[in-house]
Amino acid sequence: MLTAAVSCLGVAAVSGLVLVIATGHWNLLLLGGMCLAAAWFYTGGRKPYGYSGFGEVAVFVFFGLAAVLGTVYVQAGTITWEALACAIVIGGLSSAVLVANNLRDIPTDVEAGKRTLAVLLGDQRTRMLYAALVGVAAALTVTLGAAHPPVFVALAAMLLLVQPLRVMLGGRTGLDLVPVLRDTGLAMLAWSLLTAAALTFS
Repeated sequence: MLTAAVSCLGVAAVSGLVLVIATGHWNLLLLGGMCLAAAWFYTGGRKPYGYSGFGEVAVFVFFGLAAVLGTVYVQAGTITWEALACAIVIGGLSSAVLVANNLRDIPTDVEAGKRTLAVLLGDQRTRMLYAALVGVAAALTVTLGAAHPPVFVALAAMLLLVQPLRVMLGGRTGLDLVPVLRDTGLAMLAWSLLTAAALTFS
């Protein structure tokens, strides 16, 4: 696992460096360094922050804000409110996947001494957090659609979250939560494809 992790981080570092050299955005070296550090210390080091309640925050920042806004900045040289909205949706849905995962693992994480956000919030508040993340994603999709009507098509992806939301709010536990991870991830993928196509043609 250590070899695999170091290899992946190495490939990411080299790829990022090539991208920085090609675009001339040298300021992104700092962001790249932060991403590498975040990836390593999530579960690495003496005190992994992923087991101290900061996992969802890190996923939101690095899977959402850093990934989306970094990509937009490299290609467009600027950041728009639309890009920020997309970054929040992607970050929120990515965090929602982890929220569901950590909800399922509360019993074993407590035994192992892992203080994930779900452990700290407890069962009911973790379920409400999932609902809030999904709600924000839907609201921002409507906001984007108001400015760029073709984006309303991305609301179709939100329909994929109806069943996961029912499961989360219905109190299901254990293996019953596994489909929530899958469906939330699929909804995020569908939303990304539909929104990208809609913004391209709007």
